[in-house]
Amino acid sequence: MSLPPRQWPDNPLRGIVLLIVATVFFSVSDTMAKYLTRSLPVTEITWLRYVAFVVLAVWLDVRSGPGRFHVRRPALQVLRGLGLVGSAILFMAALKRMPIAETSAISYVSPALITILSVPVLGEVVGLRRWAAVIVGLLGVLLVVRPGTATFQAAALFPVLSALCWATASVVTRKISSAERATTTLLWSAVVGLVVLSAMLPAVAVWPRPGELALGLLLGLIASTGQYLMVLAYRHAAASLLAPFSYMQLLWSTALGWLVFAAWPDGLALTGAAVIVGSGLVMAGRGRRAPQPGDA
Repeated sequence: MSLPPRQWPDNPLRGIVLLIVATVFFSVSDTMAKYLTRSLPVTEITWLRYVAFVVLAVWLDVRSGPGRFHVRRPALQVLRGLGLVGSAILFMAALKRMPIAETSAISYVSPALITILSVPVLGEVVGLRRWAAVIVGLLGVLLVVRPGTATFQAAALFPVLSALCWATASVVTRKISSAERATTTLLWSAVVGLVVLSAMLPAVAVWPRPGELALGLLLGLIASTGQYLMVLAYRHAAASLLAPFSYMQLLWSTALGWLVFAAWPDGLALTGAAVIVGSGLVMAGRGRRAPQPGDA
């Protein structure tokens, strides 16, 4: 028998601080990952990250109560795990070929994709204003990607596909959240991802130097710590309150991209990023209240 979920007191300021620190951790881990892609395959770097992810997931599952791996909807758990690992691999592939700022900006189209998928999968009703925000967000991606121009690169499709995988995993999470324990779902996702990556690893792995191995494991630790801080943040504050602060990751990613790799996005890319962020904020704002007659 599982223990009842622990009740956490609302503390919005603590939630905001925890989320901001989490975004710093995510940006640092992305920077480390991009650095490692110079010498290690994407699959190997992602595998090292998932090793730390599994350790964190096991610890959280045991800490939250009697550990258990049994779930009611294993097929959806596997689908969620595949979505997350697919998102991680594609995002890492984008980091290898693109600046961090542009990669992060494009990946933030995921709220628009979640809105689109929630209609056929979850049967949600989306009003005209949210559909308008979805369209604006997709236009923002076009500003960053710039298809059909001399600056377009096919690698820009990787963060779009990464966002689509993330959106799929998010929609599945909503579908199973009422039936499964959160820490068990996290554990399933970690294990599914590690199994997939372990199957892929022999075909591409190279023997890392001690410094690369240490950096890869540290990357996994930092990224997993960021995930844990994000979980804690959402325990203390509402998602609608925290949503705007999640976009601060774009600031850290842009700054680190400039400091470490001397890469600064041009004006059009910055404009596209701003459009994507604005679209996401509108969708977060519309989603936190009951539908009104003017929304339909």
